[in-house]
This record gives sequence, C-alpha cells and structure tokens, in this order.
Amino acid sequence: RNFIDSLNLCGEKYEYVGISSNPYELELSGLKCKYLVPKATDPKFIPLLKGIINKHKPDLFHSQHDMVIKVVSEHRDMLGVKCFLPTREAIRNCVNKFYSNKIWSDAGLKVPKSMMLNNYGGLKKAFKELKKPLWLRANEGGGGYGALRADSLEFAKQWIDYFNGWGIFSIAEYIGRDSTTWSSIWYQGELIVAQGRRRLGWLFADRTLSGVTGVTGVGMTFADNDIDSQAIAAIKVIDKCPHGIFSVDFTLDKNGDSFLTEINIGRFFTTHNFFAHAGLNMAKIYVDLALNGKTIDINKKLNPLPNNLLW
Repeated sequence: RNFIDSLNLCGEKYEYVGISSNPYELELSGLKCKYLVPKATDPKFIPLLKGIINKHKPDLFHSQHDMVIKVVSEHRDMLGVKCFLPTREAIRNCVNKFYSNKIWSDAGLKVPKSMMLNNYGGLKKAFKELKKPLWLRANEGGGGYGALRADSLEFAKQWIDYFNGWGIFSIAEYIGRDSTTWSSIWYQGELIVAQGRRRLGWLFADRTLSGVTGVTGVGMTFADNDIDSQAIAAIKVIDKCPHGIFSVDFTLDKNGDSFLTEINIGRFFTTHNFFAHAGLNMAKIYVDLALNGKTIDINKKLNPLPNNLLW
C-alpha cells in the first residue's frame, strides 16, 4: 500500500494488479484488480502467478515480502515479466539472516556474534561462550518473527521448542534496542541513491515479548558517514555488482556503535512512503530504472533529504 501510494504521488497513472495470500490485506489494498493466491511457498503459487501475468501482461513485478521475493527470484526467468532484482545468490544470503551474518563476520565487518541452533547442545554452548543477554530469532521471516531477548537457558529452550525452531533459529549477543536503516537503489553496480533513517520506536512494541514488531512507529531522517560506508561495504560483500534494492539494518549499542543485522533485499522498508512524502520518491526512481534503464541522474546520491524529519 505504501509502495502504491508513493507511485501515486508522482502524478503518473499506473495500473496495478495486486496479489496476496491474506484476503483481508487484499481487500484493504484499495485495488480494483486483485487476486487471492496461496503463500509463496505453496507449489501452486508460481503456476497461478504465471497465469495472472499471462492474462494482464504487466511491465514489472514488485513485492514487499521476503518469501515472495525469495521464490520469485528462483523462477524469474520463466515468469514472462521484468523483475528488477539482485542476483539469486544475494537474495538467498540476505533472506537468511544467519547466512548474511556469517558472510559479514568472515569479511571482518562488525556484526553481533552469532551461532546456529541445531540442537540443545548448541544452545548450551551459546550460553557458555556468548556474552549475555542473548537474542533469539528465526533466520528467515519478517516482523521480528521468533525474536526474543533471553537471559535463561531453560526459557530459551522452551521458546525454541514452542516454535519448533531447531535448525531454523540462531542466537546472537544482544546489542541494544536502538536501530537505524539505510535504504538504497543500485543499477548494475552503481549506487543511484541512498537515504538513512533512525527508528525511534516500534509500532505496537508493547504487545510483543521482544518489543520488536518490524513496523516503525516513529522514524527520523539522518545522515552519518560511518553508516554510509558500513552499509556500502556490507552490500558489496554480499554482491560485487549490486542491482536493485538493498535496505541495510543496523543495531546500536549503548556507546552508539553500529552492528550490521540484516539486509532487506529486493524491497523497501515499510516507511519508504515517508521519504516519498518528504521529496525522495524511491519507488518512482526504482520503477523508472526498471522500465527505462539508467536514465536517472541524482545530484546528491547519499542522504538527499534534510536531517531530523519525523514520520
């Protein structure tokens, strides 16, 4: 909805075909042309998507959902529609937060120390070797799925058992609650534009055990040279020739030092709509690049918005 609202701000008349596996979200989309589909992991998803594409012949496919991006990425050559996506390998490594953490750690970038949780023995080892408190989370999934700060070995075990999370959860040193995001668009290895944003609070944070919901309650524009350089380095370790959207998340410790936590790849974060209303319409830039190629020249590529705008 935020992606569509951003495009509608630019005054051009686009036609949209919407899909979702959630009938309520589909109804709230406001779209006239929309289809209820299975989850992206369902074997029926790709054949149904191909049928919708064959019927409407859209110019571009875009999703704001990690699992849809992951599945579509693997089938991009057979869909019959343009996809402005990073490489398959980059998407695989970023959708799985433990994979990207290991890649960055091996490259010497600053990340929370993390361990994979395959069994209870691994969990006991983590509580012995990592600095407490610890942070549990599912390796894949948005909205802080499975995330929890854990001080107790037994409680952590119960949490993972509840989610049946052995082999799909990881555990890391807990850094802090403050976080920042750096969203960027690349075209064949060239940075087109990037903007930083601080998160001043999560929406509905008081309704979750972890205090994390994946939806920013209050965001603020900001620019920081260190964040810029760390984000660019993190992206280029993942993909030597970045192409598409890379939104880099950082967590800050009590000293203000930043640690890489994940890249939301192939999609914008929820409040890219904030930037569009402030004058940086990244959705429009992205669509123009996808449909017309490299015809965009932005004077200030890094953090073109003023600092301290609030959303």
